[in-house]
Amino acid sequence: MLLIVVFISTIFLAYSNGANDNFKGVSTLFGSGTTNFKKALNWATLTTAFGSVVSVFFASVLVKNFSGKGLVPDELLTHPQFAIAVAMGSAITVIMATKIGMPISTTHGLVGALTGVGLVAVGSQFNFGKLANSFFLPLIASPFIAAFLSLILYYFFTSARKRLKITKESCVCIVQERPILITSGTQQSAITSYSPELRVKTGTLESCGEQYSGTIGGVSAQKVLDISHYISAGAVCFARGLNDTPKMVGLLLLINALDVRLGAGAIAIAIILGGLFSAKKVGETMSKKITKMNHGQGFTANLITAVLVSTASISGLPVSTTHVSVGSLLGIGVVTKSSNVSTIKNIILSWILTLPIAGFIGAIFYLIINKI
Repeated sequence: MLLIVVFISTIFLAYSNGANDNFKGVSTLFGSGTTNFKKALNWATLTTAFGSVVSVFFASVLVKNFSGKGLVPDELLTHPQFAIAVAMGSAITVIMATKIGMPISTTHGLVGALTGVGLVAVGSQFNFGKLANSFFLPLIASPFIAAFLSLILYYFFTSARKRLKITKESCVCIVQERPILITSGTQQSAITSYSPELRVKTGTLESCGEQYSGTIGGVSAQKVLDISHYISAGAVCFARGLNDTPKMVGLLLLINALDVRLGAGAIAIAIILGGLFSAKKVGETMSKKITKMNHGQGFTANLITAVLVSTASISGLPVSTTHVSVGSLLGIGVVTKSSNVSTIKNIILSWILTLPIAGFIGAIFYLIINKI
């Protein structure tokens, strides 16, 4: 029975992860107006699934780290209660944040739950040194690195665009506003109709957006940029699947519940379903509420996120895709001076609260399960 509960709780964690994280990689595609929400979500689903499958072959270090090995004594890792409490602590924290549209880190949730459950289970035997070096340092440093690199890279791309004589073009849009009520005839035989009113407005990112004129190698600069943007967004989602799937497979390995490949397959399906059914609120926050962006800015943020998360996954560093992607967007916002300070404050607060909340929930679950 406990083995079944371990599997269900881990799948719940994977669903929560997909709901909160899947859209982050393609948020710039939607936010910049490159494509609509549905197409962006489909692209995220496909590329995340591919990353989850590939993760089995390239991310063995992360599987080991997130099984809790080295943080707590090895004998505790064989207890199903430990895996259940860690999975539920992080899953409940992530799904609560998803419901209010806050993009938090599943990695943060797992680290918090591992810490809370570990402290309750073994007390002073918990390895704080490994916690600081293997988990906290990469998590804390990654958003600052991402922000700095996206700022530098955006300046570089802007300079290159000007040297290539590729210019920005704005547009004028004709928009249909609320209909006007038109009534004619006498009171007894009145004819009522609604006539839409057309107005001319200058273009915005939400309406028609900026376009790039000029060519690169004989191809439209805008087309090159859009294709590159799609590739970078897919790379972010691939990197996220590569980085996050092993963390949850590690929980299944604690009690040898499933073969690594079967476990990764089950988790990949749960991640996909979470993204398809529950990603909208976090997607809106990432796409529209952190900073305004055009095509080039979205591409730059995605490129940095993809490179950092992929490198971390292969190196076994548990960085958060959330932290890296938000950091990249923040770097762009600093350059363009269009950051939404209120939203950023709320996101940072949610990050601070993730660790203690996940740790507290995980510890409570561990105490309850051990009394049953």
